Amino acid sequence: MAAPAPEYSFDPLIDLDGLWTVELAQRYLPIEGMPPARYEAVEGRLRTSPREGSANSWAAGELYALLRSPARAAGHAMYTALNVRTGLSGWIEPDLVLLREPVRQQTWIESAQVLCPIEIISPSSFHRDRIDKPAICAAMGIPYYMHVEIRPNDVLIELLRLDGGHWTLQAQARSGQVFQSEEPFAFSFDPAELLEPR
Repeated sequence: MAAPAPEYSFDPLIDLDGLWTVELAQRYLPIEGMPPARYEAVEGRLRTSPREGSANSWAAGELYALLRSPARAAGHAMYTALNVRTGLSGWIEPDLVLLREPVRQQTWIESAQVLCPIEIISPSSFHRDRIDKPAICAAMGIPYYMHVEIRPNDVLIELLRLDGGHWTLQAQARSGQVFQSEEPFAFSFDPAELLEPR
């Protein structure tokens, strides 16, 4: 007598590898039983990463508070993490996103709506946030990209501007200096304001 066939169990992490789309994400994410995570996809391949530590969370909150009013005064809208579509089989979820204008009840943001993704970089996301995502955003024609590196007693912030398909440095500062620019809206602050209080 033949042995019974093994029971098949669908696992989206395995069975949908290389096939992820926004539609599949809406159907299967978040994945039941997994700890809270950031879900992103590049060319149909799902990438997950754990939520970052308190230093990144604090910096994201402080940066949102610093930029929200000046962004709004310029007619733009600052959001916490949003799903930004990067094509039929991909999306990114920046820590903060500056949109050209406010939206209402929108789950998936189109790249044409985005003025500047903002990433708070950590060791687990360094390559993706400093290399992969800026390249993706440049290919989509998003005009600005900002990344923030939090170190134990220092913060480095860089604002990049897209010029001819390549990123150029618009503004840069670290703790104790003034980080300022007139584009994409006027702002000025000391990056040290993003450090957790002692």
